[in-house]
Amino acid sequence: MRIWYGDFSLELLNGLGKNTLSEALGICVTELGEDHLTATMPFGNATRQPFGLMHGGASVALAETLGSLASWCCVNRDLFIGVGIEINANHLAAVTEGSVTGICRPIRMKGKLHVWEIKIYNDANELTCISRFTCMVIPKKS
Repeated sequence: MRIWYGDFSLELLNGLGKNTLSEALGICVTELGEDHLTATMPFGNATRQPFGLMHGGASVALAETLGSLASWCCVNRDLFIGVGIEINANHLAAVTEGSVTGICRPIRMKGKLHVWEIKIYNDANELTCISRFTCMVIPKKS
């Protein structure tokens, strides 16, 4: 079931991250499936916390980036934007090397609210974080 409104390319989605936190963290959208959006983020100095593990905030930033982009892909972008209003995350396993991959899928997309589930995996395909993100669709300011 295709959930996207209009046509997109990975180049377009990645271009939206230029000069943003996404670029600083190395987030790269890698797949736009029929009902999911996937992105990767490397483990490195920008995502490391003082004790050598991936910073939980970096995982949350990946989750919110995916959820925000997914909502943007589901609305008429000439009329609406999506703004995050709530996010939570459970960090399930430490990441100390390689990269992580986030997969964003819809939970609910009705009316003004989009709710997304984002699962983040390490290079060994182990679930390291699960997040739920709520996005409110509002009119775009002229």
